[in-house]
Amino acid sequence: MTTVASPPPPPPTIGPPSAPPPIATRGPESKPAETGVWVGIATICMSFAALTSAMVVRQSAAPDWRHFQLPPILYLNTLILLASSFTLEAGRRRIAAPLVRVTLGLGVLFVAGQVVAWRQLAAQGLFLATSPSSAFFYVFTALHGLHVLGGLAGLLYALQRLPRAAGVAPTALGAAALYWHFMGVLWLYLLTILTIRV
Repeated sequence: MTTVASPPPPPPTIGPPSAPPPIATRGPESKPAETGVWVGIATICMSFAALTSAMVVRQSAAPDWRHFQLPPILYLNTLILLASSFTLEAGRRRIAAPLVRVTLGLGVLFVAGQVVAWRQLAAQGLFLATSPSSAFFYVFTALHGLHVLGGLAGLLYALQRLPRAAGVAPTALGAAALYWHFMGVLWLYLLTILTIRV
């Protein structure tokens, strides 16, 4: 009977003990919705900055620039939009659907107020093609109104997800709130520019 000799054990290693394998750590959670909103905000800022530059250049080079009084309802619209930011922020912090619905209602009221402002200008004989100043007014307010409608769609999306999983609702609502607050800041900027320039 033959026996097979087992190989000798490996020699002991000399040196410091080996380090334990690295433990995977999770960094801060990425929020793709908010990142997308920030990209959108940057794009919107560039668009309105370009339009503002075009308006300033056109006004300085145009003898046909016609100044006119802004419709007073625009100032009421401003208060409505600011109030909607407060109700949305309160709704976001409490994850309260009724406050988000109030924000939606105020947003619709703001857009309706913009339509009333356009009709008031039309009653004065000021249309898109009347003068460069009225053209810029309609373009600025119409573009902002379209972006507000996009914000309303985002709020509706977030509102539908409030009763569902806890992780989804705050993220969607947070992204929608970020965009909505930006719409308020953008409107304050536009109202200031329009008050000074037209």
